[in-house]
Amino acid sequence: MRFISDFTFIIISLGIFGLLNNVYSDTIRIAVASNFVNPARHIANKFRTTTGHNVIISIGSTGKLYAQIKNGAPYALFLAADSTTPKKLAQEGYGVAKTRFTYAIGKLVLWSNNSKFTTLKSSILRGSYGTLAIANPKLAPYGLAAKETLIRLGLWNRVQKHLVMGENIGQTMQFAYTGNADLAFVAYSQTINRYGHTLPGTIWQVPQRFYRPIRQDAILVKSHQQNNQTALAFLQFLKSSQAITIITQYGYAIPL
Repeated sequence: MRFISDFTFIIISLGIFGLLNNVYSDTIRIAVASNFVNPARHIANKFRTTTGHNVIISIGSTGKLYAQIKNGAPYALFLAADSTTPKKLAQEGYGVAKTRFTYAIGKLVLWSNNSKFTTLKSSILRGSYGTLAIANPKLAPYGLAAKETLIRLGLWNRVQKHLVMGENIGQTMQFAYTGNADLAFVAYSQTINRYGHTLPGTIWQVPQRFYRPIRQDAILVKSHQQNNQTALAFLQFLKSSQAITIITQYGYAIPL
């Protein structure tokens, strides 16, 4: 009888623990710019391990995600690829201004998966190649940075016949990775795998003086602030040493 009593107690205790875990765990949906999807997934896993809360990530260009938020998409947070779009969301009443902060500073690179390009530098864009991929400058901050770089180099008009535009930086990288584009302007983070190693291929890190700083801001989406404790906890976690280690591992800089 003693054995049965203890066993029953264990089962009841486990059941109560499971119920409590369900009560106190939560799930949030966040919108993440395509360039940051790999570190975001890594950080979300750490957050779940640390807090028990789940994070569902939706990816896209900053411009597309902005439009979705304005049209009522159920995102609790927005991790953009620029600072102007979250600021605009706050000004338009869709974001909570006091929660906005820069979580990463991005870097632009020219990358190729084509073995014929053994070295890359700006002069390659004056030479012989087939297709150059960039993200749509109207939707994606990294695409805008690519356009600014090409203008700075005096090559914007020259490359028009070579250009193919991705809807976001993820699609742009896919063009180059699959060989459908010889060259692509992408986020440096996209050329780094989850172990911190650079992908095979050839890379040129674009000098940051060629484009405006890519300050990537996060913000709480205002329509969800009535149930925002988990979202705010994730924003705080983005500032933690665990998250910063992941962010820098993927090649981003952290604002001072």
